[in-house]
Amino acid sequence: MTSTAHTTAEHRPAPDLMRRTSRAAGILYLLTFVSVPTLALFQPVQDGAEFVLGAGSDTGVRWGSFSEVVVALTGIGTAVVLYPVTRRVSQTAALGFVTSRVVEGSLIIVGVVSILTLLTLRNDVAGTAGADPASLATTGSTLVAVYGWTFLLSQSLMPVFNALCLGYVMYRSRLVPRILPTLGFIGAALLLAADIAIFFGVFDRTGPIGLVAFPIAVWEFSLGVYLTVKGFRPSAVAALPVTPPTAR
Repeated sequence: MTSTAHTTAEHRPAPDLMRRTSRAAGILYLLTFVSVPTLALFQPVQDGAEFVLGAGSDTGVRWGSFSEVVVALTGIGTAVVLYPVTRRVSQTAALGFVTSRVVEGSLIIVGVVSILTLLTLRNDVAGTAGADPASLATTGSTLVAVYGWTFLLSQSLMPVFNALCLGYVMYRSRLVPRILPTLGFIGAALLLAADIAIFFGVFDRTGPIGLVAFPIAVWEFSLGVYLTVKGFRPSAVAALPVTPPTAR
């Protein structure tokens, strides 16, 4: 009897550890918003042909690429940091959140590689003797298209699955007020519909995606602020199921 009680207490989440976890996750969530200015920073590359051939400055493009890498890493970090907590509620949702974050981060990096390749063509190839402007222009446009599609599949589609997986855990466990994951669910539905419409050519990628993505952005920002400032709700932490030492 004593042994059982000792084992249970030993593996129940410690409040101070949970507070550190929530704070770290919240800060990482807020850091994912460093890419907000990216659309403006990447404005010079919107026409890949003109950019490769010398139009515009590449300083902002470099900063935009750097911020995208930060987003990829911090996004994965949110899932990794929260995993010890989310797995107590649902192993499936916890693994789903980690997986969707890794896919999102990987695709973001692919998009960044396409932009950096565009910079290489501009700085190291376009000015060399024998460079074919027409071929460079075509390649530049192709690289911009690659970034556009990877953006759709990473920073537009993957947040849908992020919100569904993490939102389910937060709604079920009540670790945060239920209004937050509810907003995530609403945003996920709207964003998924918009992504499908873009994918099948109903409207362009530069269409109303920003407006439709607003609710899910509010969910992620609000979650980041809440976890950073207040942390998990103590009553919900106390109600979390004990994870057996042999659980996988």
